[in-house]
Amino acid sequence: MSFPVLASDAQMPRVDVKVRQSSNFTRGILSDQFMSYASVEKDTKIESRVQELKKEVNKMLMAPEESIHGKMSLIDDITRLGVPHHFQGEINEILQTIHKNPCHGTDLQYDEDLHFTSLRFRLLRQQGYNISCDVFNKFKNGDGKFKESLAKDVVGLLSLYEAAQLMMHGEDILEEALAFATTHLESALNHLSSVLLKQVSHALCQPFWKGLPRVEAVHYISIYGDIDSHNSTLLTLAKLDFNLLQKVHQNELNKIARWWKDLDLLNKLPFARDRMVESYFWASAVYFEPEYHLARNIVCKFVAIITMVDDIYDVYGTYEELELFTEAIERWDISAVDQLPGYMRVCYEALLNTYSEIEENMCTEIEEQLPNKGNLSRVHYAREAFKIQIRAYIQEAKWFKKKYTPRMEEYMKVECDTSFLPFAVTSFYALGEIASVTNDTMDWVLSDPKIVKAASVIGRLLNDIVGHKFEHEREHIASSVECYMNQYGVTEEKAKIELMKQVSDAWKDINGEWLQPSASIPKPLLWFIVNLARSAEVLYKNVDVFTHSKTVLQGYLVSLYIEPLAV
Repeated sequence: MSFPVLASDAQMPRVDVKVRQSSNFTRGILSDQFMSYASVEKDTKIESRVQELKKEVNKMLMAPEESIHGKMSLIDDITRLGVPHHFQGEINEILQTIHKNPCHGTDLQYDEDLHFTSLRFRLLRQQGYNISCDVFNKFKNGDGKFKESLAKDVVGLLSLYEAAQLMMHGEDILEEALAFATTHLESALNHLSSVLLKQVSHALCQPFWKGLPRVEAVHYISIYGDIDSHNSTLLTLAKLDFNLLQKVHQNELNKIARWWKDLDLLNKLPFARDRMVESYFWASAVYFEPEYHLARNIVCKFVAIITMVDDIYDVYGTYEELELFTEAIERWDISAVDQLPGYMRVCYEALLNTYSEIEENMCTEIEEQLPNKGNLSRVHYAREAFKIQIRAYIQEAKWFKKKYTPRMEEYMKVECDTSFLPFAVTSFYALGEIASVTNDTMDWVLSDPKIVKAASVIGRLLNDIVGHKFEHEREHIASSVECYMNQYGVTEEKAKIELMKQVSDAWKDINGEWLQPSASIPKPLLWFIVNLARSAEVLYKNVDVFTHSKTVLQGYLVSLYIEPLAV
């Protein structure tokens, strides 16, 4: 089989590669604990109580006497507490009215209020309404700068900071707003009340728009009761709903843990990362709602296996073996196993068996949902996603073999295929008919559209920025940090600053695509891609917590999947 040849291959010197490398990956966490979880029956009393609370909150949302300002504050709390999916119709109806007539009734008093203006802007953009950023011009002075008097309005500054996270390209006023708000919020940290300090500190570390909904919900639930204006009915609903969903996730993790143990890849491939629970976290980052149970199962298995395959290419395999493995995956036929060394046979058989099982499960799900439409399985898209990633891995192996440092453009063209394009394709495939995914939709996501490319850029660059030193404790291909340093002759610090600017630009691309989407792609599908970008922000913040999961990620896993909330 032939592999893609770089235009500059002729200039690359041929260097022998080390036969085997070693890794110092830590073991995966918590998987044994989920093996012991038995299937739990539904708690009908709690479910009944949740339905009652939902009705009460719905009445509050739709109450005609409630002010627009009050409704927007309630929508913000509902969203932050992790239960907006229960009120999507009502939330959209309210925000649609606000978008059409932003200043009406008795709420004119809030028009000059920084918090109210920023909250309205953020909620509308989060919902997909492209409200103009010109609404912030009224907070500037005659010199075109934000009024210094706003520095004392910490709540307003916090809202402005969160609103600015949804900026698109060319929105200079939001760039200025972000810098202004960040500076004054950081200055205010030493003299804030306890609960406001927690809110500001958390936002400066993790802006809400770029955070994962479930992780953000755990944080907000922990402080919401200390906010003077909190709604006890809504808080109780959030806690009970969280615990019900936690049981759903525990049952899923139990089944996946048994699948993972049966594969026994941890013992058969001891050089590779064991990341079953971590992979489930990544899958649930994309879609956590109960109805997406099959999608989480499929994406979790994809991530767990591709992680081990990544380590075969990145850590253990010789170049000659990797060529054979790549050819076998391109063939996708069990007969290809005969050409592989023993450890690769183990992985290859697990891969093909898992995808056969996935196809079978998808067909069953489709038949149950759409019994009259026959077999609509699109497993070829899932296989193609895997092959795209493998082609990028073998190109990395070629670079490593020849000790070649690519230019940034060359690097990103290949490396984005090891980031989120295959993940996005698999995520869409896994949704099947439950989200009305069509062949046209699959072709669209496979074409690497702008929003997927932007998510891939975020994932790749953030991973490289936090992980390149660890990767170079052993021999490894150059990361984007080294590629940028080599190409532009700058220091490591300067390279990281410039790469973070590219991450910011990629978020502007995502925001633009979210607010100006193609009419042919349903909004909920774009939301899953936004969540992919968010997962990179969480998993690669300060350290690669997916690889080094016995860090902050372990806390997330415990809070999301093990410890119920006290009600």
